[in-house]
Amino acid sequence: MEIKKVTDPEFVAYGKVLNGYDFKGLLKALEDKTPLPDGVEYVGSVAELEYTDAFGVLQNNVYGGMPIQIGYCNGHNTKLNCLEYHRDSEINIGTKDFILLLAKEDEIENGKLDTSKVKAFLVPAGVAVEVYATTLHYAPCSAKAGDGFKVIVVLPKGTNGPVPALSAKCEEDKWMTACNKWLLAHAEASEAKDGAYVGLTGVNIDIAGDI
Repeated sequence: MEIKKVTDPEFVAYGKVLNGYDFKGLLKALEDKTPLPDGVEYVGSVAELEYTDAFGVLQNNVYGGMPIQIGYCNGHNTKLNCLEYHRDSEINIGTKDFILLLAKEDEIENGKLDTSKVKAFLVPAGVAVEVYATTLHYAPCSAKAGDGFKVIVVLPKGTNGPVPALSAKCEEDKWMTACNKWLLAHAEASEAKDGAYVGLTGVNIDIAGDI
């Protein structure tokens, strides 16, 4: 699979690089205060990350004053497995290079997305990227064989919390697996076995041979 960079023109349809911000303190807290598991671990809100100077900048400058949460997604991964989206942008920053597997919401047809539509983008260490609300994404991937990743995840407060109590009014409602989280799983993914909607068709992408 071809791996492009977030500085390449193709990325503008999926997100943008955030320039002018200093996130060194936040990245140090991520490195020092969070684990690096063998699998993948996501925690939505972490006090040690939110008690940094970056919190105010991210909440006020980047999210325009909206309440936010800062968490992490750390570990080792090379597979797609699922794609999710939110109603708001997500900010990612890593201590090392990492890769995002991305598609676009408008590429979903009749509740399905063919994984041939998925593109891979490398995010350099320390570079902050905004992943647009209309961009499908999931867990980061390692950028180098054997390497893990530690990635900051910034989202509106409450995202990925308990799914709201609702009565499904449309097909999309059935894809919701958490607060502000709509998920399309591949049939091979553990999420599908746990009952998530199977909305990815084609190959469950694995970039292990490309890094």
